[in-house]
Amino acid sequence: MNQTLIEKIAQKYAVGLVPSQIVHSGNYIMIQPAYVMTHDNTGAVIPKFKSIGAQKLANPRQVVHTLDHNVQDKSEKNLEKYRKIEAFSKEMGADFYPAGRGIGHQIMCEEGYAFPGTMVVASDSHSNMYGGLGCLGTPVVRTDAAAIWATGKTWWKVPPIAKVEFRGALQKGVTGKDVIIVLCGYFNNDEVLNHAIEFFGEGIKHLSIDERLTIANMTTEWGALTGVFPVDKITIQWLKERAEYIEKRGLEGVPSDADGNGKHPRLNKERITELEKNIIHADDNAFYAKELTIDLSSIEPCVAGPNSVKVMNPVSELKQARIKIDKAYLVSCVNSRHTDIKEAAEIIRDKKIANGVEFYIAAASNEVQQKAENSGYWQTLLNAGAKPLPPGCGPCIGLGAGLLKDGEVGISATNRNYKGRMGSRNADAYLASPAVVAQSAISGYIDYKWNGEHLSIKGEVKTNEKPAVQKPTIKILEDFPTVIEGDVLFCPQDNLNTDGIYPGKYTYIDDFTPEQQAEVAMENYDPEFQQTAKEGDVIVGGFNFGTGSSREQAATALKYKGIACVVAGSFSETYKRNAINNGFLVIECPELINDLKKQFGTEKLTVQTNKKIKIDFQNSILSFNEKEYNIDPVGEAAQEIIIAGGLEEWVKSNI
Repeated sequence: MNQTLIEKIAQKYAVGLVPSQIVHSGNYIMIQPAYVMTHDNTGAVIPKFKSIGAQKLANPRQVVHTLDHNVQDKSEKNLEKYRKIEAFSKEMGADFYPAGRGIGHQIMCEEGYAFPGTMVVASDSHSNMYGGLGCLGTPVVRTDAAAIWATGKTWWKVPPIAKVEFRGALQKGVTGKDVIIVLCGYFNNDEVLNHAIEFFGEGIKHLSIDERLTIANMTTEWGALTGVFPVDKITIQWLKERAEYIEKRGLEGVPSDADGNGKHPRLNKERITELEKNIIHADDNAFYAKELTIDLSSIEPCVAGPNSVKVMNPVSELKQARIKIDKAYLVSCVNSRHTDIKEAAEIIRDKKIANGVEFYIAAASNEVQQKAENSGYWQTLLNAGAKPLPPGCGPCIGLGAGLLKDGEVGISATNRNYKGRMGSRNADAYLASPAVVAQSAISGYIDYKWNGEHLSIKGEVKTNEKPAVQKPTIKILEDFPTVIEGDVLFCPQDNLNTDGIYPGKYTYIDDFTPEQQAEVAMENYDPEFQQTAKEGDVIVGGFNFGTGSSREQAATALKYKGIACVVAGSFSETYKRNAINNGFLVIECPELINDLKKQFGTEKLTVQTNKKIKIDFQNSILSFNEKEYNIDPVGEAAQEIIIAGGLEEWVKSNI
């Protein structure tokens, strides 16, 4: 079977494959990514790293630390945290970028870590951004980051892969931010949830790298695990210009892996020339679980919100409502590059921010700010009354100056407008392009002067059935069960969140025992669960099981309750990672869930079926009610971690 681009990159960074194994969607593999980035959360990864007994980094050149989230906080507590992170990073020999250098994701692109055709991970969900450069960027959780520090490796399950085709070209005044706002708002029924996305089509050649980075960044909000653009002439030209800029700039501030001869270790002519000779492409006839198309010429400037990326409206309609704003933002990793600042400055030039509006600006990096200052765009914004913030995340993550207060309305060029993220839960937040944000800041209400006509979006989605292929017999490692059998405990609710599985009020009780966790499992979901569930049961859940927060106890509580494993239509990727990382098996089988919903309905929250399910791992078959269902193979990478009792224990045995 032919491979997609994402499968090919995953193959390149997989380790421990059996001879002649071809990586495909659904496979559990052990990966050794080119780089792993952590930011302020480095402080939380360090104790995990130390608790597993690690004393040094497996590969210091693989590890990147950036300080970017809470850079406005000058309290002694935060400064001490930053000092400890810097001291640890330098002691370990990692690449370190201090507060003020910029947002980690921007640094990863500027300094060549996110290189086309490579796989790079970060303990931050917006690592998807690297896909704008043709790099497979995807998030990991903090335990994974500690594992990579210690061993160079962690596990990954190759997700289902969707193909998104861009047709046509954007009209004048329409931007990459409008494209991703439309994708999130038009295809708003979880079409790409937990998928990896590959972008195709003639429309790509009309998109700049900055626009591609914006679109890839917000595939996160669309629900995807990564969004990767192909490498083309525009990519190569961007790399060449970047390498030329660095050559002129010099290597000041570049961490210690420079080779000593004045050549940048990642962005240099030789590496780019080698890339040109060996660009990776998807095979013809590779399988894609979904195929989506969107006509770029049918997109007009749009705004997402309030408080959801799934709600989208053309600015041409919203401006008629004259929605008054209190704050505007040009900050964050998605839209604070030089082209974004230029776009805003050209609209604001010789104008003033409206009375009663606060307009906050922060460059994606100090380099971006310097360039904007040199070109005069930064001063243009300041002259209009914009309030500068240091290069960093700041209000995007709800930290520092300028947060939304009760009853306020904000419009932002950031990537998330979840209720309460940028301040008060009683505020309304909208997302838009830098141009729309700038125009709104001077108008005092959501506004944009666009001369095009109101358009009807042209987009389609197609779901493909995976072709039948001969499944290999899976090697079962010693101590991993060949078969699991148990009674089905059916919990049919879709989008069952982690608060339902493990209530938030217990999350920060550090001395909560495994027995206590077990006693409160599913407390918010169904008060009858505790009396219904018994040891050895197999929970069969709905779709997007474990959505919500990243608390690990939502997995461990079910494990401690004695649940053998969870089978669901699909899982939140964070829940899946937390489960496997804690030695708790989760299996996807959408066909089974649909059959059980037909048989048992969805009214009762917990149904004790008293009917056996059999999961045959050697043949990747699940049996229930005399019917067999195919499941993705549970490969050796996952088996090793389950046998060890979790990723931390696996790491201990591998250092």
